[in-house]
Amino acid sequence: CVSMRCVSMLCVWRLCVWLLSWLSPCDLSPLSFCARFTSDFSSVSQTLTEFELKWQHWHGECFNHLQCGTFSSSQHMESICKVILLGDEDALLEKRDLMTTWYHYLVSHLLFTHPTVKPTELHSYAQSSLNTFLAAASSPEPLDNILLAALEFDIHQVIKEFSIVSSNWWFVAHLSDLLDRCELFSSHNMDFGSNMREFLLLEYASGLFSHHSLWQLAVDYFDHCPKLGRAYLELHIERIPLTTEKKALKVLRICEQRQMSDQVRSICKIMAMKTLRHGRLGSALSWSIRAKDAAFATLISDRFLKDYCERGKFSDLDLIDNLGPAMLLSDHLMFLGKYREFHRLYSEQQFIDAANLLLSLMTASIAPCYFRLTLLLDALPLLEQKEVIFSTMQTYALMKCLEDPKVATRESADTEDSQKPQDSSIENTKVEMLRLALARNLARSIMKEGTLRS
Repeated sequence: CVSMRCVSMLCVWRLCVWLLSWLSPCDLSPLSFCARFTSDFSSVSQTLTEFELKWQHWHGECFNHLQCGTFSSSQHMESICKVILLGDEDALLEKRDLMTTWYHYLVSHLLFTHPTVKPTELHSYAQSSLNTFLAAASSPEPLDNILLAALEFDIHQVIKEFSIVSSNWWFVAHLSDLLDRCELFSSHNMDFGSNMREFLLLEYASGLFSHHSLWQLAVDYFDHCPKLGRAYLELHIERIPLTTEKKALKVLRICEQRQMSDQVRSICKIMAMKTLRHGRLGSALSWSIRAKDAAFATLISDRFLKDYCERGKFSDLDLIDNLGPAMLLSDHLMFLGKYREFHRLYSEQQFIDAANLLLSLMTASIAPCYFRLTLLLDALPLLEQKEVIFSTMQTYALMKCLEDPKVATRESADTEDSQKPQDSSIENTKVEMLRLALARNLARSIMKEGTLRS
């Protein structure tokens, strides 16, 4: 604006006065001359035409005084007049050592010769300054090309030049986004449906995803790409190495917030398999439930039951006790939850409720074949109670389950093909004890029911 030009020129003129103030008393007439012309630009509230007229008049009068020898009494005064007051190009080039770059020279040249230069003329002046300042053998640096494109207001060329020289996409991505938000960037569409702004943001975000700690920032960049951002995020999220459960939970939360159901299932399955390989059944079951994977939940439930058959107790009781509606995911998972409930009722000495639940587990046909004998053996302590727990009909149902060929031994397709002789003998002994207990309980239940009828 004109006001800023006036302020800049006023600063320059006052600089001249300060420099000239160091002259000897005999040179005060040139000093008073500069001070007089400084007052002509003291007002900043003037139009561009008024400023140009004053500047041209002042410039002509300075030239006349220089020709008349007003400043001839001091070589320094004459040099100041040529460089600062008149903007003589040859005098500026003589002071070239004081300027580090061609754009330093450009600013000095325009300020002292063309203070009202139009924006559209900047590129031609810049090109001329570059050719004048650089040696004939030297070639422009990448930054020189970027500045020339910027002074020509060629935004796409600026972005292109920066993309070539920069080590990453940070600057061009943020510059294009800023210009687009200011509606100064006429972004043309790319062949694959994304505009230039979105393309640069996608490239920058893709680079961030390869970093071990900055990948979460890339998610926000993808969110601001309306056309292809989600597709890119889905592709990159599947390539993140899930080294720890903490990192997996971070990735999972990102997917859940954006309703990426396929990625959620994939992450949960990967973590379920990884924890299962490390023997962490509780974590594996938790991840499989979160993935809503019925087949995998069935597999882990079987591992829990087989582990119980070997050790005689459950691991991860807190998880099993709080399955809730999640046990409906698969039959074996429901059986695992209900069987654990049977143990809880038995430990609380709620024998009748425990017996009813145990019988329902055996007759509902959801128990794995290899586990049915274990269920029947769990009935032994209840059959040996002083109080009759099982009724006559319930005892008959237990006998029917015992005579099922699938319950004859623990052997099944999921267990070893053969057992040691001593193990087989123990199994047979347990079955005989169970038959004896069922026969005694049948007699006791018949007598008790007959007594109640009479």
